[in-house]
Amino acid sequence: MGWGLAFTPADFKRILIYPKAVTLGLFNQLILLPVIAFFLAKAFQLSPELAVGLMILAACPGGATSNLITHLAKGDSALSITLTAFSSLITVMTIPFIVNFSIGYFIPGGEQPQLEILGTVVAVLAITIIPVAIGMLVLKKAPELAKRWDAPFRKISAVFFVIIIIAAILKEKDNLVQFFIEAGPASLALNLATLGLGYGLAKFAGLNFRQSLTIAVESGIQNGTLGITIAATLIVNSVMTIPSAIYSLIMFGTAAAVIFWGNKKSKTQAS
Repeated sequence: MGWGLAFTPADFKRILIYPKAVTLGLFNQLILLPVIAFFLAKAFQLSPELAVGLMILAACPGGATSNLITHLAKGDSALSITLTAFSSLITVMTIPFIVNFSIGYFIPGGEQPQLEILGTVVAVLAITIIPVAIGMLVLKKAPELAKRWDAPFRKISAVFFVIIIIAAILKEKDNLVQFFIEAGPASLALNLATLGLGYGLAKFAGLNFRQSLTIAVESGIQNGTLGITIAATLIVNSVMTIPSAIYSLIMFGTAAAVIFWGNKKSKTQAS
């Protein structure tokens, strides 16, 4: 809802302004990211539940965090918002299919029931798109109220994010060290790979630095809160929340490096 308070329908129209950038960004987010996560889960020989947890994270959109990091890194904020908008809409439909494929592949014995497609789509709509739509409606009908609410909602969102991460970690505190040893390297590899490939593919496609940086951020910064929510409430498996929790901690470290690099590059170009 807090994200919706600063989001307008015009943000969807930017696909006409940045067709190549938006197409590449969505390809990275919706196809490349889950594929990389799948092969990393196999390469690092993650346990079945942690492997599914990594795939859940990869199925999620970037979220408002990627917009903030893009802004701080001097990237293309308009492109970032557009990519987040489209990926959030599309992943409502793709999340249940990616998660069910992951459960069927990594836990083939049937010990973990698969998600019911329609119910999952409705649930993801309820916790993502509908609150955003409410925020957009407030912005349209009462722009001054939306402006006043924007800062408090950002702070509240940050508090909730921290609480959710801590709760996910505490839920599995007895096995936490082992989970970090097992899932930490895979999560770091996924983050670095998606950031690097996102930037490299964008530069190869001829996009400018700000757009390339934005696509890198949108590819590598995931909505860990949504990943934890899906694992904890829709699948009801606390172990599967761990990759999202670990990734969320790691990505803020790499995001700080991206912000530093983006600002340094911007100063160099300006001079």
